[in-house]
Amino acid sequence: MYFSRFLSLHALWVTVSSVIQHYPSVWGHYDVCKTQIYTDEGKIWDYTACQPEAIDMMQYVKVNLDPPNITCGNPPETFCGMGNPYMCNECDATIDELAHPPKLMFDPEGRHPYTFWQSTTWKGYPKPLQVNITLYWNKTIELTDNIVITFESGRPDLMILEKSLDYGRTWQPYQYYATDCLDAFNMEPKTVRDLTQQTVLEIICTEEYSTGYMANSKILHFEIKDRFALFAGARLHNMASLYGQLDTTKNLRDFFTITDLRIRLLRPATGEIYVDPQHLTRYFYAISDIRVVGRCKCNLHATGCREENKKLLCECEHNTTGPDCGKCKKNYQGRPWSAGSYLPIPKGTANICMPSISSIGTPPKFDRIWPNISSLGVSNPNQDCECFGHSNRCSYIDVLSTFICVSCKHNTRGQHCELCRLGYYRNASAKLDDENICIECNCNRIGSVRDRCNEKGKCECKQGTTGPKCDKCLRGYYWHNQGCQSNVCDNELQICQNGGTCEKNVRCLCPPAYTGVLCEEQSCKVDSEGCKSGQGALTLSCLILLLPLIVPLGLNGFFLF
Repeated sequence: MYFSRFLSLHALWVTVSSVIQHYPSVWGHYDVCKTQIYTDEGKIWDYTACQPEAIDMMQYVKVNLDPPNITCGNPPETFCGMGNPYMCNECDATIDELAHPPKLMFDPEGRHPYTFWQSTTWKGYPKPLQVNITLYWNKTIELTDNIVITFESGRPDLMILEKSLDYGRTWQPYQYYATDCLDAFNMEPKTVRDLTQQTVLEIICTEEYSTGYMANSKILHFEIKDRFALFAGARLHNMASLYGQLDTTKNLRDFFTITDLRIRLLRPATGEIYVDPQHLTRYFYAISDIRVVGRCKCNLHATGCREENKKLLCECEHNTTGPDCGKCKKNYQGRPWSAGSYLPIPKGTANICMPSISSIGTPPKFDRIWPNISSLGVSNPNQDCECFGHSNRCSYIDVLSTFICVSCKHNTRGQHCELCRLGYYRNASAKLDDENICIECNCNRIGSVRDRCNEKGKCECKQGTTGPKCDKCLRGYYWHNQGCQSNVCDNELQICQNGGTCEKNVRCLCPPAYTGVLCEEQSCKVDSEGCKSGQGALTLSCLILLLPLIVPLGLNGFFLF
């Protein structure tokens, strides 16, 4: 009896441990949107960021196949095993036991053998056998675990996993899969283990899941958790670090967010280099399971998601509304809507929608999302704490009778975080609440007067320097480690004379008989023993050398006076 009780306790502990492994207690669950707390003024609501629980999203999925008639069984056909082309079965859409419709890709595995969807065989070879499987939810989803696809046949030789963020209007690749990445996609093969924090968003091609047919090699992954681990550690114990990155880096947050997934099957498993045209019934696609785990995206304003009229809708809190809690309720538009924030850990910031001034008659009480205001009161109800999503804290300045945003993010500054920090300029194509509203000037520190720029991003350049970032030289100047310096010589304006050559615009290399900056002077003119009598005068040494030639002519005939 004691032993059986011990086994029960041990099993319970293993179960609990497996759950808390992915939800360490140090960072919280974000599973509560508000709690009541007691203060000197009585009970008040303490609002916190919140999100729905991660679930198996395949229970809500809808699937579409292209071409639509790609599923086997209509008409009935025979398919054979990859390892043995003479071990065959039949696919017939009119008989339940022999049918393989798309819904069997994500049904509960109740029958034996496992249920699976299957395509037609490659009877049209050499025409490619290609299938697009589109999974859609009519809802924005945040992925929290690996995408796992289990093939009942061999894993495909070529495949692309794609995602959409706009309900299938546009698509971006998530990952490429191939037996030979270089040959198929002109990409070097990589695995997720090759990625770093800096390259986590890189789209890679992997050969890890595209081997030939093997009984124990049916599963294909798109690794979400391994990418999480680059920030949270191998066992995801430091989720605070991951949430901090997700909160401040929009591109990273968008990477793990989808509305649709598309599995593009481009070439079935062949198990060998060449396709055997005598046994085309061996080549087909068959998927027994697809696993997608995630949560409804509710912008940290809800803990639940419900299905209504075949659509998933967030059960919004914080006075928000909409499918994704993406706007404020009527009469709660006292300040613009803003998504919640994971920071500060562990409760985050709710960023609730405030009552409209006109709808309440009296100033609203501020909760914990404005920690600098809660103890000050509001002496001027017409003043709003508006930071355009770049801060969630304000201070009320009595002397000025106004609100001031505190700790503006995204390189902004100003009373309402409406200006850019020095060294940044306004992104003219972005809205004021865009995280990318301010762009770094990137002025060249050597070529520019200061590390600031004007409203168009143009830097103020030093003399002789040009370009928007002051990283180029004007005509007549050359780049030096101190910036642009005036050319000593060139081939256009400052040309070396008397056969001299210009070396790197820094100096002229003069022939032996000439000197000077541009080789403009004869060497003899600067030599104390040189040509004092002017051009063409003969020195004594030259005359001695010429005597053997002069004597036969007669000296009187040679010298002219």
